[in-house]
Amino acid sequence: MNIAKNMESIFVAAVVVAVSVANAIAAPAAPLEVAARTVVEKAPVKESPPITIVVVGKRLSAEQKAKRA
Repeated sequence: MNIAKNMESIFVAAVVVAVSVANAIAAPAAPLEVAARTVVEKAPVKESPPITIVVVGKRLSAEQKAKRA
């Protein structure tokens, strides 16, 4: 068996082992304690009129429709 052919799988296996060992010995993260109070303020909602969109254009004639098809 040629080792050069399997170098990619050897590398992937080494990375998996390294990550597993790193996660196994890593200390858990300490919870962050914040002394400040949380303050949530809502922004005032501004009433706006509904938006109206008007589309203006000419209808295509039968000749123009035939040219496009």
